[in-house]
Amino acid sequence: MPSKELNRNTYLSKNVGNFAETIKIGDREYVKVEDLRYGTNPHQPAVFYKPVGQNNVIGDMEILKNGKSGLSQTNLEDISYALNIVKFFDTPACAVMKHVNPSGAAVQVGDETLKQIYCKARDADARAAFGSAAAFNVEVDIETAKEIMGTFVECVVAPAFADGVLDVFNDQESFKMNKHIRIIKCGDPKTLPKFTGDDADACNSIKVLADGSLVIAAPLTTSLHGLKDMKIAEGENKRVGYQKSEIAASEQQIKDLLFAWYVNLSVRSNGVVIVNNGQTLAVGTGEQDRVGAVEQAIIKSKEKYEGEGILEGSVMASDGFFPFADGVETAAAAGVKAIIAPAGSLRDADVIKRANELGVALYHAPERIFSHH
Repeated sequence: MPSKELNRNTYLSKNVGNFAETIKIGDREYVKVEDLRYGTNPHQPAVFYKPVGQNNVIGDMEILKNGKSGLSQTNLEDISYALNIVKFFDTPACAVMKHVNPSGAAVQVGDETLKQIYCKARDADARAAFGSAAAFNVEVDIETAKEIMGTFVECVVAPAFADGVLDVFNDQESFKMNKHIRIIKCGDPKTLPKFTGDDADACNSIKVLADGSLVIAAPLTTSLHGLKDMKIAEGENKRVGYQKSEIAASEQQIKDLLFAWYVNLSVRSNGVVIVNNGQTLAVGTGEQDRVGAVEQAIIKSKEKYEGEGILEGSVMASDGFFPFADGVETAAAAGVKAIIAPAGSLRDADVIKRANELGVALYHAPERIFSHH
C-alpha cells in the first residue's frame, strides 16, 4: 500500500482496517507493525507503527509468548515508560508500570539478586502492581521468572531471557493465574536517548489535540548525567539573603536521589518520588499542586506499608521547584532527609533556609522535568 501523509482519517478511523500500512510525518516514514487489541479503551481502534530505517528498541521487539489476545496501546505505553526508567542504570534494575506511571522501581544495591530487585519494585506498591508491566535492563533468570509468575502480570519485557525461562512462563499448570502473560524481548534499553544532546530525533513526542492538530516536541531527557552533576542548593533574595544547603547527605542518600530523579522522568506531573536504599517507597503523581503530590505519596506509603516511620531517612525527587516551603516541610515531617528539585522559584532561598532548619539536605537539579503524558 503506498505511503500517505498522516491525516485525520488515519487516527480517527472507526475501523482498524482503514489505518494506512505506512505513514509519513515530516521527512520520517513509519511502517505498521500490527493492529493492536485496542487503544486506551476497547472501543478505540489502534495501530502500532515503527520508524523505518533504524534499530528500534520497542518497534523491533519479539513477542516470545502472547496472551489470549495481542497488545493494547496501554501495554505499549507501559512498556515504553518502564524501559525509559531502567535505561539509565548500568546495574540491574526493574520498573513496574501501571497505567503509564510507575507503581514501583528498584535498582541493585550491594549483591542483591534480580529476584530481590524485582520484589522491591513490585512490593513498593503491591496492590497497584496487580496487572502491571515489568521491565528489566538485564537478562531475566529462572528464579525471577518464578517470582513473577506468582502474581498477576500483564507483560514482561527485557533484552534477554535465560535458558529455561520460557518454560516457566509457559507452565500453565503451576501458574494458572498468569497463563496469559505476555513475554517480550526488546532491544537494549541503554541505547535509548537519556541525556540532553543525545541523538533523539526519532523519539520526538507527538501530541494530538482535540481538533487533530499536532504538537511535536523533543523527547524528555535530562542534563543530570551522574552524581558529579548534583549541585548543593543555593539561592538569594531580599527576604532572607544568600542561602546554601548546609545539611550533608550520606553516600547512599545521594545515590538514591539520582535514582529518584531518573524515575521521576517517567512520572506524570506534578510528580514526586520517595526512595530509600534503591527502592521507591511512594510515588505522588498527577496532582495539580506540588505539596499535594508530596501529601499523596506520603498517604500512599502509610496506607500500603505496615508500621510507622517507613519514610524515616528516605530521599525525595520533585519534578518542579517548590514555590513555597510547605512541600519540604511536609516531606520532612514524614522522615525525608534529602531532596532534589530544580531551582527557579522566587522563594528558593526561603526554601533552602527552611530545609536547613528542618535538617534536610537540598540539591538543585539542572532542569524541570514535567511529564504530561
